[in-house]
Amino acid sequence: MKPALYKKNKFWLALSLVLVLLSAVGASLVQTSAYTITVKDMSWETSTGESLSALLYKPNGVSADNPAPAIIVSHGWWNNKEMQDANFVELARRGYVVVSIDMYGHGDSDYLVNSDITAGGTGMYDAVKLVANLPYVEQDKIGVSGHSNGARAANFSIPLDDAADKPLIAAVLLVDNDGVYTDADGAYTNVYGTRDVGIVADQYDEFFFRSYSPEGAVLTPPREYIDTPNAQSFLNFGAEGTETREAGTFYDDKVDGKDAFRVVYTPAETHPWGTISKTTVASQIEFFNEAFGAPNPIASGSQIWQVKEAFTTLGIIGFWIFVLAFARAMLHTRAFAGLRIAEPRAIVANTRKGLTWFWGGLVVLAFISGASWVLMSQTPWIQGIAFNATPTIFTQGAVFFVALWALINAVAVAIVLAVSYFAYGRKNGMDLRAAGLLPGWRTFFHGIGLAAVVVAASFSLVFIVDYFFKTDFRFWVIAIKAFGPDKLWIALLYVPFFLAYFVASSVAVNVFNRFTIRGKEWGNTAAIALFTALAAIVLVIVQYMTFFITGQTIPGFGGIFSIWLFPVILILILTVVISRKLYRVTGNPYIAGFINAAIVTIISVTNTLTVTY
Repeated sequence: MKPALYKKNKFWLALSLVLVLLSAVGASLVQTSAYTITVKDMSWETSTGESLSALLYKPNGVSADNPAPAIIVSHGWWNNKEMQDANFVELARRGYVVVSIDMYGHGDSDYLVNSDITAGGTGMYDAVKLVANLPYVEQDKIGVSGHSNGARAANFSIPLDDAADKPLIAAVLLVDNDGVYTDADGAYTNVYGTRDVGIVADQYDEFFFRSYSPEGAVLTPPREYIDTPNAQSFLNFGAEGTETREAGTFYDDKVDGKDAFRVVYTPAETHPWGTISKTTVASQIEFFNEAFGAPNPIASGSQIWQVKEAFTTLGIIGFWIFVLAFARAMLHTRAFAGLRIAEPRAIVANTRKGLTWFWGGLVVLAFISGASWVLMSQTPWIQGIAFNATPTIFTQGAVFFVALWALINAVAVAIVLAVSYFAYGRKNGMDLRAAGLLPGWRTFFHGIGLAAVVVAASFSLVFIVDYFFKTDFRFWVIAIKAFGPDKLWIALLYVPFFLAYFVASSVAVNVFNRFTIRGKEWGNTAAIALFTALAAIVLVIVQYMTFFITGQTIPGFGGIFSIWLFPVILILILTVVISRKLYRVTGNPYIAGFINAAIVTIISVTNTLTVTY
């Protein structure tokens, strides 16, 4: 690296640290409302016999002499407690005590036992029992709210609460999951009793709010939910065939002599949108204000969680800049100077025939990428593992699905590269050794050492921010967070799959396809990055265009498979850029492959569900 570039790299390294610090301080200020709310990271052994992890948000003015209502919030399947940041920020600043849990199997809680997923309301009811014993909580004002399977956890908690000597749950808000409408015999009933209950039913929910025929055929799409017997019976407290009721209206009634209400919200949103929706957060605020009264009333439209989201997004940007800048900085240390090259390897001149092979290869690989994703989503044995229905050593089914897809594409990349080399490259002077494909074993393992140091240093930032500020780096479905050592053991199951892909990708990007487009190398980088993610982008666009037009997702292509593509798109584009920039200063395609594989694996295994059989 030239002195001028080394000086420029120091700027980028310093900038990355500034962004990380700004992210941590800013996000902390928002989630604590300028430190008027105390945040505690808790973990305790519950009566279920499992360890449950949660974040506690306690307004500073709350005490045994001045108790406040409490709300337990939960993420959905394959997520973690930090995913509820919009809700815990807004509810806590309105004076509620808020506990955001890692459901069993998620985050830092104990693994989920597949045979007993209802245990302790998947953690939610265990959290309710803890909160009920806190001296600064109003015992008759405890609410629960969950998104997706977090809402299912709330439904699991209701019969547990009914069976308790003293029921504890006074209000329930189900976000993006159906209520329980019928009894064991299929008759409409009010299973929620005297509790205040609401449902957020997205008009474009990928999974819920449809009505079905006795044969299982879909009769109505989610956007027609409010007119279905399910919704109407819910709003009529379990009665059928009574008055027609509307969305967005609170309906009161007497149940066993007590006042209770029902409400349904129907935002024009998708299922994952519900976690970062100003509209849905406003519904959350309105619901609990109606149920309990906010200790610190603030208009539902006045929300600041978006500022926290902006700061944690800065953290993601700072993290990835650090990965690249720190790796380049390490090349100027005695330990890793031997991996540095003085000048970037020469760029191969492009020819018309060479461009034909280049664009043809990109198109073929994009097609294989999309086709393999769709075919896997329709393959029963893969679905069995992905949804943890089939006992295997792969206890994180969602990660297995993506990792297997990565491996399939790694094989496809290798085949395309081999064909292009023997059919075109070798005959036109391609020198694989000169391009860095064969760096020698000493250099190869030296590169592994550099990758290990870079990954360790990068995640040390995550742990420092978590320890001092109780924040992480995230935007919507992308999250880089602290984790327990057990996740590293789990990562060993999946890193070979990701390693195969990211090494193959780096070799393809740098050894076989590095040249200029219109005289610019960045044009080549941009084209490869776009085509690498193109299939995922197309699948998402086609899925949601179909959904918005017809009211249903593509037949045979489940909504979860398009949702999983959101983070995949960003990761595929970003890792191509990282790969190219590291190759320019090392001439070694493997270093970036090692770094990208390790980071993506860790991100994957720390943001999902772990099941034991």
